[in-house]
Amino acid sequence: MSDITPTRSVVIALKDERRTMREGYAFLDEKCLLLAGAMLAEVRRFDALREALRVLQKEALRALEAAAARHGLHGVQCYPAAGTAPLAVRTTRRSLLGVALLEARLEGVAAKAEPAANPSPEAEAARTSFARLLPKLVEMAAMIGNLERLYQEYRRTARRVRALQDVLLPEIDATLYEVETRLDELEQDEALWVRLKR
Repeated sequence: MSDITPTRSVVIALKDERRTMREGYAFLDEKCLLLAGAMLAEVRRFDALREALRVLQKEALRALEAAAARHGLHGVQCYPAAGTAPLAVRTTRRSLLGVALLEARLEGVAAKAEPAANPSPEAEAARTSFARLLPKLVEMAAMIGNLERLYQEYRRTARRVRALQDVLLPEIDATLYEVETRLDELEQDEALWVRLKR
């Protein structure tokens, strides 16, 4: 039994609180749906990018095998890498229900690599094919961050929805029922008392 004094104003206040909680529950439930939809869209984009990356990785692996066949493993390891100094990662930030979502892309033109001591078309093809992986990997890194932030917000929101649904709303319903019952009993006692006084 709660310590609330049963009055009509308490009943009105509890009903207002319950209505507000139900509105909050509906909003948070809708937020969960929107976050889940955003996660699905981001996963689809991620899967498409991963498939494109797989194709590029296979090409890069074939080029690396050809370069290793020509130069040997040590020769490939000593081959000068492409320069990345003028490359920059540009990010664009947007927000979805308070969750920061980033789009990232690689901008700029890679610097010319130092000349190799023993150049070959196979090694150049390997260097070029691995350089083509870099922009896709930058995009993928941003998507992974987006998915992690969306998932964390979804979990937090779902936890709040469950707390409202399983704890707070039943608790306020029980309190409201108890106050209304006690108020009805008091009114019946008062009516009986008035009749007996006559």
